Amino acid sequence: MKVSRTTMIGAGVFVVAAFMSLVLGYLSVRGVERVTKGSIEGALEADDMDWARVRTDGLLVSLSGTSPTEADRFHALTLANAVVDATRVIDLMTVADTAGIEGPRFQMELLRNSFDVSIIGLVPAAFGNDAVIDSITDLAPDMAVADMLEVADYPTPPDWDRAVGFALDALELLNAAKISIAADGVHINALADSTDHRTDLETQIGEMVPDGLQVTLEITAPLPVITPFTLRFTVEEGAARFDACSADTTEARDQILAAAQDAGLRGRPTCTLGLGTPTPRWAQAAASAIAEVGALGAGSVTMSDTDMSLVVPHTVAQQAFDQSVGALEGSLPDVFSLESVRLPAPDTQAVSPADAIEFIATLSPEGQVLLRGRLTDERIRSAVNGYARARFGMQAVQMSARLDPDLPEGWPLRALAALEALAELHNGLAHVRPDRIEVRGVSGNTDSSDVISRVLSEKLGQGTDLRIDVRYDETLDPAFGAPTPASCEADIAAVLADRQITFDPGSASIDADTGEVLDRIADILRECGEIEMEVAGYTDSQGRAETNLALSQRRAEAVVNSLMTRRVLVSGLLPVGFGQEDPIADNATAEGREANRRIEFRRVVDPAEEVPAEAERDPELEAGLEITVSTPGEDTIRPRARPARDEDE
Repeated sequence: MKVSRTTMIGAGVFVVAAFMSLVLGYLSVRGVERVTKGSIEGALEADDMDWARVRTDGLLVSLSGTSPTEADRFHALTLANAVVDATRVIDLMTVADTAGIEGPRFQMELLRNSFDVSIIGLVPAAFGNDAVIDSITDLAPDMAVADMLEVADYPTPPDWDRAVGFALDALELLNAAKISIAADGVHINALADSTDHRTDLETQIGEMVPDGLQVTLEITAPLPVITPFTLRFTVEEGAARFDACSADTTEARDQILAAAQDAGLRGRPTCTLGLGTPTPRWAQAAASAIAEVGALGAGSVTMSDTDMSLVVPHTVAQQAFDQSVGALEGSLPDVFSLESVRLPAPDTQAVSPADAIEFIATLSPEGQVLLRGRLTDERIRSAVNGYARARFGMQAVQMSARLDPDLPEGWPLRALAALEALAELHNGLAHVRPDRIEVRGVSGNTDSSDVISRVLSEKLGQGTDLRIDVRYDETLDPAFGAPTPASCEADIAAVLADRQITFDPGSASIDADTGEVLDRIADILRECGEIEMEVAGYTDSQGRAETNLALSQRRAEAVVNSLMTRRVLVSGLLPVGFGQEDPIADNATAEGREANRRIEFRRVVDPAEEVPAEAERDPELEAGLEITVSTPGEDTIRPRARPARDEDE
């Protein structure tokens, strides 16, 4: 069959048209893909998302690449959906592994004020806070807890649970505290009721510290409350002393002590700082009274709150006594009341011991108490005997006082006050007479005179002639033999002289063989309590100075951390690296370099405590000294001649 020419031309035209359609369609699709890809890439680049890859396939758009975070991946999808329909976007993106990303620093603070506790901080989500709140509410029935914790979904740090557990145990002991908890340590700021309470808390908390946990402990104690606020200054037989001294500030203490030294006080007196002063002008009144006693040369002044009594013996002239009383009344602040007494001369008529009106309580070194003298009646004798047994022990008291109904008024109160004063002594005597009360003996408490004076002044009032003579014996002091900062420093130096703390070569890792040395140092520091010391690290001269300095610092810090794991309070230990400074041996030899690689413990000394060393004499310099004597010439100006004495003088 023969195909016509017309048919062939029509078929060719159709084939060409189909081909052109395909070409135009392909070009159109490529154009759409190019425009779409360019628009999306431009949006991603504008937001600094160069990690995303865009691929187009017709109307479909594929996003690929590794997103730093899930939020970045979602943001990339949002940008692509803004250019094309969301149904055309294929998400092939992945999110980077977050295991290597460092999580936030977890920290929790416990704030306690009596029965109110606030919890603030950021904790791991897996930790939860219910257990912490339950533990705190169990401390007291009325405990109120304010929970202000936030959580983060990150792994719990390794030592977090131990730190929180220790902090909760410490919180149970503290009534007012702020405890900051982190995985690498616990910091405690607390308030104690007294100095003794602070020492007890430091001991108890120190024993609770888990191994390896760094704990910083700062406990402060307020000044004691002194009631009544008392001062007693005595000049007797030319010697001045304080039987009691109280001040509210260091400035007031310095003013009082300066006045006492001007009045003849010698040595290094002490004055207790405390709360409870009745007036801000306490020091002014005390200084004025002390100055008058010093000017009289004998007597005593007693201050109990705003009551003041000046008592002088009969040997003081009446005129001098009246003048001092007048001057003191004029200088005292208006709030003070003054009672002045000039004691009469003693009766020279001899009185037999059997007729003497007195009450004597004697305390032996073994703790046995003998009561003799006179008491008013059987009821008073029974009361005095019962009080003595309550203070000194049931089997330690022997009552040998006889009855006398004609004793002076207030005699029972004097006897009971004397027993209370005697209880402050280790051994001694309290002697009650109608005209005076005398307490003398030995004590292991440096404040015994203050306490006795305060007790007698409060019980008996002003104007009583008190004679207090208490000798301090340090062997009776409970703190006798306790280590001092200087002895602690010497003991540690002896340990290090026997064997040094050694480290791995070029490292801050402590050699395992020197663990015994650290154990011995830890034992010393635990006995010494809280003490400020510098832990100094040294190296030899090999290597660069900067490298040696950094290495010595790390080694000093490693020693402190090692002591902390041995339950030593390290808040007062300051690690300092000195590098190759201050060599103690020749670095040219192996033995010398080994000696220079050392750790030293040095006590931090208050500059006020430093005593300047006495300058050494230089015999050669002294031998070369020459003293030139010049004879004045005729032109030298001379002083006027003294007037001649009369022959009759």
